Amino acid sequence: MYSVTRSNDTRTALIETTKALLWERGYAATSPRAILERAHVGQGSMYHHFSGKEELAVAAFERGAAGVLQRARDVLATDGTPLARISNYLMLQREILRGCPVGRMAGDADVLASAELAAILTAAFGQLRELIVSVLQEAVDAEELAHDADPRDLADTVLAVVQGGYVLARAAGDVAPFERAVRGAVSLLEVHSADGAAR
Repeated sequence: MYSVTRSNDTRTALIETTKALLWERGYAATSPRAILERAHVGQGSMYHHFSGKEELAVAAFERGAAGVLQRARDVLATDGTPLARISNYLMLQREILRGCPVGRMAGDADVLASAELAAILTAAFGQLRELIVSVLQEAVDAEELAHDADPRDLADTVLAVVQGGYVLARAAGDVAPFERAVRGAVSLLEVHSADGAAR
């Protein structure tokens, strides 16, 4: 039992370490040596659990993407009106200057060249988009948004604001551009609301 537990602990350490390094450095700049040094495990342990860097990165990216999606679900499923929940998602406290754990992978050519990693990226954004679409559709159905509002267009706008906000903030070394972007998106949703359209 002890050896099984220790083996599981080593596997978890490798995945969590790789997840952190992918967020910090991206896939291309995350070397097996960096993973092993930070995880404090030997090379043999890594290759006992994973065939190589890509398989380990797949496990780590899946875990990281799942965390991003769960956090979004937690915010979007809370009590409150649909637009209030979208606003809460936009205004969610984030580690802005670190960027999005999922979005940062989209700028890595080696991720896009890997069928498995690219599939995780596509699926994560697809699931996040559908979560937001669902809430925005609720807003239309509840007449909180104008009846001709397109939830899919608005969902992509919400995602683009968040992801673009990360890029602007990282480029400036300052969270202010991100904060302005999400505040602007909340204001635009209010203008697009049924009440705003009626004014």
